[in-house]
Amino acid sequence: MIQEFKSFIARGNVVDLAVGVMIGGAFGAIVTSLVNDIITPIVSLVAGSVDFSNYFIPLSSKVTATTLAAAKEQGAVIAYGSFLTIVINFLILAWIIFLMVKGIARLQREEQAAPAPAEPAPVPADVQLLTEIRDLLKTKG
Repeated sequence: MIQEFKSFIARGNVVDLAVGVMIGGAFGAIVTSLVNDIITPIVSLVAGSVDFSNYFIPLSSKVTATTLAAAKEQGAVIAYGSFLTIVINFLILAWIIFLMVKGIARLQREEQAAPAPAEPAPVPADVQLLTEIRDLLKTKG
């Protein structure tokens, strides 16, 4: 049972999947930082606010707070600012993945289009025989 587990883990596709998940998590953190720290402030500057996280719609007249956290304590709210940030995050991540897949496909097309190395022309039998005779004479002589 242990041996089977070792062979399962050592398979290339399981290891590749684990590496992909780890890199994907790290890449997701980079994209989240890009959205939260660079893109969202620029977009919110154009929209007239610096922070999307406090954009919400109160669903009750009891909600009078101006921040999302305080409003959630007072009652139900639709936090569309958080949703907007996540949508922007997703679109950027999807765009980057699209560009990566497109680039990889282009590299694969270029690799397939590259001419295969030409095979050397077959040596005629008489030339091959003379070459063997020459090599024998060198070793004896």
